[in-house]
Amino acid sequence: MKTKTTIISLLTASILAAGLFLLVIKQIPETKEVINTDSTVIAICPAKVLVEEKPLICTPPPVPHPAQAEAQTQKKTKAQVEVLSIVEDAAPIIAEEEIVCCEALVTTSSSDYYDQEINRNEYNQLAENKFRKVKNEPLSTFSIDVDAASYGTIRRYINEGQNPPADAVRVEELINYFSYSYEQPVGKDPVKITTEIGPCPWNKENRLVRIGLKAKEIPSENLPASNLVFLVDVSGSMYGPDRLGLVKSSLKLLINNLREEDCVAIVVYAGEAGVVLPSTSGSNKQKIREALDELTAGGSTAGGAGIQLAYDIARKNYIREGNNRVILCTDGDFNVGVSSSEGLERLVEKERKSGVFLTVLGYGMGNYKDNKMQVLAEKGNGNHAYIDNIQEANKTLVHEFGGTMYAVAKDVKLQIVFNPEQVQEYRLVGYESRLLNNKDFNDDTKDAGEMGAGHTVTAFYEIKPNNAPHTMQFAEPELLTIRLRYKAPYSDVSQLIENKLKANSSNKLSPDFYFASAVAMFGQMLRNSEYKGTGSYNQVISLAQSGLVNDRQGYKREFIRLVETINGLTAATNVYAH
Repeated sequence: MKTKTTIISLLTASILAAGLFLLVIKQIPETKEVINTDSTVIAICPAKVLVEEKPLICTPPPVPHPAQAEAQTQKKTKAQVEVLSIVEDAAPIIAEEEIVCCEALVTTSSSDYYDQEINRNEYNQLAENKFRKVKNEPLSTFSIDVDAASYGTIRRYINEGQNPPADAVRVEELINYFSYSYEQPVGKDPVKITTEIGPCPWNKENRLVRIGLKAKEIPSENLPASNLVFLVDVSGSMYGPDRLGLVKSSLKLLINNLREEDCVAIVVYAGEAGVVLPSTSGSNKQKIREALDELTAGGSTAGGAGIQLAYDIARKNYIREGNNRVILCTDGDFNVGVSSSEGLERLVEKERKSGVFLTVLGYGMGNYKDNKMQVLAEKGNGNHAYIDNIQEANKTLVHEFGGTMYAVAKDVKLQIVFNPEQVQEYRLVGYESRLLNNKDFNDDTKDAGEMGAGHTVTAFYEIKPNNAPHTMQFAEPELLTIRLRYKAPYSDVSQLIENKLKANSSNKLSPDFYFASAVAMFGQMLRNSEYKGTGSYNQVISLAQSGLVNDRQGYKREFIRLVETINGLTAATNVYAH
C-alpha cells in the first residue's frame, strides 16, 4: 500500500511539473524587432503578455527546504528530476527577459510617454534646518547658493495647477531668484556684505536677520573673452518643444550677444558623445545657429561621456584669465556610462580643477532629474537654472548674462558667529544642501559656491533673543559677526571679509526686506514647514506688495500672481475636501 501511494504521488508530481512546464513555454512571447532611435534593435513583448500573464511569468516556483528536497530526490526518477530542473531554471530566465522588455519600453519612449505615464521627476530629500542653541553651537557655516532652478520648477507646477512636491522647494533658491538693491562693493574685494534686522513676519516673538551679498558689476562689453562649450543632451527623453526645441531657442538668445573674441563649440550626447561644431568665433553666428538647428533627439543618455568630452574641448581652447565654461542643457536623465550621482560628482570634482566652470540648464518635466543637476552644479564650480519658457531663458542668458556666465568670486563661504549674551537660538532659513562643517570655513580645499558679476545673494536667520522676547529689545548693540571667505576666479588662496551687525529695532526696514521675507514665507508654506508659524498666502501677498520696487522686468509682480494662483488652488482643494 505504501509503495502504491508513493507511485501515485510521483506520477502526480510528474504530471503537475510537466503541465507547469508547458504553461511556461506557452507564455514565451513572440517578439518583434523594433529599431531604436540609436539604431540598435530591441525586442518588445506583446502588450497582452505584459499585462495579463505577468504574475505567472515573473513569479518563479518556490524552492523547497534543503532537507525536504533531499528526501524528495530519493523518491524521484532521473526523468522527473530533469523536468523539474527545467521548470525551475526556465521561469526566472523568462521573468528576467520580460523585465528587460519592460525596461526597453521605458527607455525608448518619446516625450509623450513621460507626459502620460507616472511622474518620474526626482529631487533630493531635504531635512529642514532646526533651531540651534547659541550656548552649544555659536557658529553657523554654509556655502552661498546663487542657483534659481527651484523657482522655475515650482512656477511650472503652479502654472499647471499642481502643488509642487516639498523637496522641489529650496527656499534659498526662491529668495535668490530675485535681485535686490544692495550696495556695490568698493576697493579690492569683489563682494560687499549688507545686513538688516526686523520682526519675523511668521512669528512675532522672534526676529529676522537678513544678510545680503552683492558682487561687483562688469558691463557686458568689458567682460573677458569667453570660451564656451554648449553640451546638449539629444537623447530620446529630450524630444519635444519644451525640451530640445526650447534648448535651441535659448542658446540662440545667447548667440545673439556673442562678440568676435568669444568662441563656441557644440558637443552632443545620446547613446554616445560627439562634437557637432568645433570651437567657432562669435562673429560667425549663422554657422553656430545652423549647427543647433540640425540637432534631433533620440537614443539613450551617455551623459558622463558628454561631460568628459565637453571639458576636453574647453581645455583645448582654454583662454587664460578668460571665461571658460561648459553650458549643459539636459533633463538630467543619465542612463549610460557614468550616470549615478556619486559617479557624476567624482567626474566634475576632477574637472573643476582645470579652471573650467559649469552652468547647468534644466529642461522638461515628467522625467526631470533635479537631484543629478544639483550634484553637477554644486560640485563643478557651477550654477543651475531651470528653463521652463523662453522668458526664463531670456532672463538667465541675456539680462543676467554676466552673473550666469562670468564668476568674479569662487568658493564663497559664510560663517556667522552669534553673541550668546544677545541670542538664545537661531535657525538658518533654507540652504539645507549647502551646510558646511565649521572647520571647513578656513579650509581652502573645501568647495563652495561661486558669485557671478552683479549677482546678489540673500540669507535669512530667524533668531530668538536671549532676553525680553516680548519687547524684542537687546541689552547690547552687537548681535553677531559675519565672516566671509572667497577666492578670486583663478586663485587657490581665500580672502577674508568681516562685518558686525548691531541690533537696532528702530531701523526703518527696506522694501527689499519685505519682499525677500515674503518669498521666504512662501517657500515655507509650500514645504508645509513646521516653522511656518502664522504665515499665510494672504500675508505673503501683502508683504510682497510692500516690496514692489525696482521691478522693471516684472518678476516680482509675476511672483505675486503665482502666490494668488496657489492660494486659489489651496482654497478650492479645501472646499472639495469638505
